[in-house]
Amino acid sequence: MLVFKFGGASVKDSKGVKNLLNILNEFSDNLIVVVSAFGKTTNKLEEILNLSIENTEKCKEKFEILKAYHFDIVKDLFSDESDPIYTELKNEFLKLKNEIFEKKHDSFDLKYDQIVSFGEIFSTMIVSAFLNSQKLVNKWIDIRKVMITDDTFREAKIDMSLTKTKAEEAFNFKNDKVYLTQGFIGGSKSGYSTTLGREGSDYTAAVLANLLEAEKVMVWKDVDGILNADPQYFDATEKLDRISYQEAVELAYFGAKVIHPKALKPLHNKNIPLFVRSFINPEGAGTEIGCFKQYDQDLPIFILKKDQILISLFPKDLSFAIEDELNKVFGYLSEQRIKVNLIQNSAISISLCIDNINRKWKHLIERLKVDYKVLYNDELELLTIRHYSDQAIKKVTKDRKIFIEQRSRHTAHFVIK
Repeated sequence: MLVFKFGGASVKDSKGVKNLLNILNEFSDNLIVVVSAFGKTTNKLEEILNLSIENTEKCKEKFEILKAYHFDIVKDLFSDESDPIYTELKNEFLKLKNEIFEKKHDSFDLKYDQIVSFGEIFSTMIVSAFLNSQKLVNKWIDIRKVMITDDTFREAKIDMSLTKTKAEEAFNFKNDKVYLTQGFIGGSKSGYSTTLGREGSDYTAAVLANLLEAEKVMVWKDVDGILNADPQYFDATEKLDRISYQEAVELAYFGAKVIHPKALKPLHNKNIPLFVRSFINPEGAGTEIGCFKQYDQDLPIFILKKDQILISLFPKDLSFAIEDELNKVFGYLSEQRIKVNLIQNSAISISLCIDNINRKWKHLIERLKVDYKVLYNDELELLTIRHYSDQAIKKVTKDRKIFIEQRSRHTAHFVIK
């Protein structure tokens, strides 16, 4: 049994959906196909949510644009407007409209998950219906009834034991050979939709592979595999043929668009290989992530994480007991659910590099000002170089202002502007 994951870029239009069909037709194994929301739908749903609070008229306009985008794809795939998918999709958009404009929820994060989760429902309904219309018979599964989570909205934690039982029932391959379901979302025990963290479709695929003892996982992207740098920011990139789980975790943690960081542990635990392959060039070998002992390609790997905030804390009385203060600072970070990308301390200061996520960092700074003098810089970048050389460092830091530099045996970090 194989688990495939197709991201939003692979199904951003009707051409992408047809290409997905062509790829699936090349495989005869039992398949679980995990599909993300079309294109930038998650971003658009986030915008609609924010506008529902700030500008109702603009929100309605954006809602209609998103609806038209999905129906345009449907019209390209289904010429017969009497096809049930038209009514089914219309009903789902009515549910979304009700969530946006009528329903009240106790918290923003709760409302966020109820609204944003529709992206994956829309895409998978359309893809499943199209595959069935083209004689690739599949069963659509609502993953919210399988992937059971707690109520930590936007970062829900999966109940692995209960999810295993549900997954074995839903994906039993007794009467069906291909199942199609959603990534990124789940369902809480209290009956709400939940999300597993941004870009969480990889994690969905990995958890299903782990629980159902899959042979391998294939993630289909718009590149020929994992590159040693993002071609959007770096010249002369090269493909990595294979890397270890540990290497992939390092790359993902520091911002490489490789695979969701949480996806690797479930695969490593069962020694399930993961292949990153191109949906544009599906014949290519791609990159394999597996149980390899060492990195054997003589290539530095460059990771650039943009839109970073550097926060520096100083005690008001020059009395820093580092262990106690770090514990306090990380308590504040935990309250705001903010991940630290890099930390550096001295006798009288602590500096933190974090993502600019929504307005959370501003709340964090106000909280920290109670106990510390706080300075910060925004619009920075975190540059990480795995398997670095002095030549590689000079090449990419030339003419850049360096705020923090850290080097270990295999990795160098630079907070730069």
